[in-house]
Amino acid sequence: MVRRVAVVGAGVSGLAATKWCLEEGLEPICFEQSEDVGGLWRYTDQAEEGRASIYRTVFTNSCKEMMCYSDFPFPDDHPNYMHNARVQHYICKYAEHFDLRRHIQFKTLVTKVKKRPDFSVTGQWEVVTQRDGKEETAVFDAVMVCSGHHVYPNLPLADFPGIQKFKGCYFHSREYKEPEKFRGKKVLVVGLGNSGCDIAVELSTVASQVYLSSRSGSWVMSRVWDNGYPWDMLVITRFRTWLGNILPRALSDWLYVRGMNRFFKHENFGLMPLNRTSRKEPVFNDDLPSRIACGVVVMKPNVKEFRETSVLFQDGTVQDDVDAVVFATGYSYSYPFMEDDSIIKSRDNQVTLYKGILPPQLEKPTMAVIGLVQSLGPIIPTVDLQCRWAVKVFQEKKKLKGENLKQPLFFLSSVPRRYGSSTTLQTDYIAYMDELASAIGVKPNVLKLLLTDPWLALEVIFGPCSPYQFRLMGPGKWNGARKAILTQWDRTLQ
Repeated sequence: MVRRVAVVGAGVSGLAATKWCLEEGLEPICFEQSEDVGGLWRYTDQAEEGRASIYRTVFTNSCKEMMCYSDFPFPDDHPNYMHNARVQHYICKYAEHFDLRRHIQFKTLVTKVKKRPDFSVTGQWEVVTQRDGKEETAVFDAVMVCSGHHVYPNLPLADFPGIQKFKGCYFHSREYKEPEKFRGKKVLVVGLGNSGCDIAVELSTVASQVYLSSRSGSWVMSRVWDNGYPWDMLVITRFRTWLGNILPRALSDWLYVRGMNRFFKHENFGLMPLNRTSRKEPVFNDDLPSRIACGVVVMKPNVKEFRETSVLFQDGTVQDDVDAVVFATGYSYSYPFMEDDSIIKSRDNQVTLYKGILPPQLEKPTMAVIGLVQSLGPIIPTVDLQCRWAVKVFQEKKKLKGENLKQPLFFLSSVPRRYGSSTTLQTDYIAYMDELASAIGVKPNVLKLLLTDPWLALEVIFGPCSPYQFRLMGPGKWNGARKAILTQWDRTLQ
């Protein structure tokens, strides 16, 4: 019987894990190596070893109604998209509201997690921690890994011939904090993800010229959509998901490309993805197209070779007098505290986890990896529901008998092929949330709502799939969920 649970990390995932353990009567101890909660959202002026790092001007890509914890909305007066400081404040308030801090051991590093000798019978883990130079070992019935995947930078210098002889400075975007030191310089940013685009746009306000190199292009979306409403409240709906699933593939792809090009034609800006029908997560940036149009950001293809002061690109063009290079080349998945790293297999960004949560080869399902699933949807509601599901599994309230934990497709039976072979952590947001919610009895019953509360049912079907939907019924029902759904549009205008 699971009682004591070790939670690794006190970011948004670790706090959700701690809260749901407490809700179900378990005894969590959360280990956080820094001095406060927040994880990724806790900004520091310098990147810290073993912690995620963000730049000073990071804003959310999901709006407040879509990205909140399912029973803790953001304050009404907050803007739809928030600076990292506001998100950090919200996370702290969440921890205080549910009295989570007393279950967290700060400045405590988890150095080793390993199976107990009798694991096949008990499912127990030995967790070794370090604080103030002192080492402690404790036994836990279950472990929830909430350490995130934006910690260990992926810097593939071997893919960039000549980088060692480049005389300018180069570094991973993890080290970037603010633009002032690049005033008047020529800067190359490698990588067309959210970080690369944000940094390129910000640098363009002070640098003499910014070049943005992309290997395969990307769709670029604005946070603001029709009539000024947040993109995700219009796009992430049950009706749109249902429509996308029933339409013929060719028609669905055509509509998708047409929708992505609705504000500007990507190929005119050098941004068109090589695989234009892939549903890989797009870039969210309201300013990039205008910065390209103004010439302060210049799109370039992949780098072929670095020289002492110049860069040769794949199309044969050469850019001279480059002063600095920022590699926005993403992160690697790593769990250095795992004694047996094959438990969470990590190979070329492929992680084998049942439902995106459970390592499938364990004799006992007493480890959960939270927060690795990526979708066109907000992370906080995702990890919140993952934790609810995992705790039910720990308590054997969600039976896994007869389920194939070793199914080859990493986590889901519902991973659509349209996400492509290179994005094995990517899935459809609503399909994934509904799959977890169904398993623990909290998926909204739309037919029942149509009969008993038709106004609410219409909002659930055609309105945004906000996190409150998963607190309408079943275990963990929240009495404020109905009101939150029916008033969510009003709060976006405040």
